[in-house]
Amino acid sequence: MSGTEWSLRLARPDDAEHLPAIEAAAATVFGQDEALAHLAHGPTNSVQTLQRYIRRGHCLVALATDAIAGFLVNQPFGRELHIWELSVDPQHQQRGIGAGLLRACQIDARNSGFQAITLTTFRTIEWNGPFYSRRGFEEVTALDAHPRLAAELALEADNGMPMEQRCAMIHFLG
Repeated sequence: MSGTEWSLRLARPDDAEHLPAIEAAAATVFGQDEALAHLAHGPTNSVQTLQRYIRRGHCLVALATDAIAGFLVNQPFGRELHIWELSVDPQHQQRGIGAGLLRACQIDARNSGFQAITLTTFRTIEWNGPFYSRRGFEEVTALDAHPRLAAELALEADNGMPMEQRCAMIHFLG
């Protein structure tokens, strides 16, 4: 299969049952880093949670030969759209699917009148912070000006995430 044999669409309710397995498979790459290996088998979004996002139109899926290869889940917060999850099955990585999902989210957010897209991620892991930086995101350094993102990072710390490696990022759509 060539790198362009995939498509995007809004997720459908019956897609939700397939997404946790993709999220879990995508997380296995954390096993390559000893400090983050515990994340390789961490919890995933529940089917019920994913169905709520899907019903609200906040989930995109990527299809490769009619199978779900990846997905992106987001949620509006005022004039910002927050990405909760972007996962691509390792079997389908390095084909532009993650970048395609992100680009579709950016286009939709701009067309829907959002001012920015936000997320939290690992600062230096290649498929996290640097991936988003190459696509117009910048690290939020003044978290006092972004209390929602500061609260999200604090919650991640409470859940055992290594905060020295985490950051919030924003992409302004103006």
